[in-house]
Order: sequence, then structure tokens, then C-alpha cells
Amino acid sequence: MKTKIRLTNMKFHSFHGVLSQEKIIGGDFLVNLLLEADLTEACNTDNVEDTISYADIYDLIKKEMQTPSELLEHIAGRIYKKIMEAYPEIKSLEVTVSKLNPPVNGEMDRAEIVISN
Repeated sequence: MKTKIRLTNMKFHSFHGVLSQEKIIGGDFLVNLLLEADLTEACNTDNVEDTISYADIYDLIKKEMQTPSELLEHIAGRIYKKIMEAYPEIKSLEVTVSKLNPPVNGEMDRAEIVISN
């Protein structure tokens, strides 16, 4: 059985960016995640011990979002690496980090980086 966990629009106020004002006042970010793992046992047992806890994954992401980085690539790469280290049973993982209202010479909803295997 193919099973996936999707965590959508986790919102964080963080201090990531290249510009000095981004490091001082911060900005809003969204993180989205899609993972695939064999969670058949959890489907049968109804036991949280047999799945990948999305609450634990959220806490891992929250911790990484609290560590400032200049680049979205760096943030997404750290999140990806930490999740794969913590949960080797994951078969595929996609991490999207979005900076809302990025500082550009114009109007833009967000800038995103997507890392996957």
C-alpha cells in the first residue's frame, strides 16, 4: 500500500535573507512537505508508534526555521537532511520553502525552493 503524509502551509516568522533588514525584522515563510513511506502497519493497528508523527516532523521543521540562513536553498536543504536522518524509512520526500512578499523591485506573492528525491 502506498501511503503519503502531506503537511501544508506551516507558517513561520523567521529571520532569513541576504538583506540586513530581513535579518532584523524578519519575514513570513511557508513550508510544505510531502513524504512517502510504508505506513501499512499504522493503517492496520491505529497505533501512533507505527507511523511517522506529523507533530514530530513539525517540531523538527520549526527548529530549523529558527536558525537564520541567507538562502531558501540552505533552509530547505537543512530541513530535508534532518527529516531523512530522523526517518530513514521515508521512500521519497519533497520540501518546499516559500518566502512571502520577498524584497524585489516589484510585486510578488512568494519565492519558493523545492527539494525532492
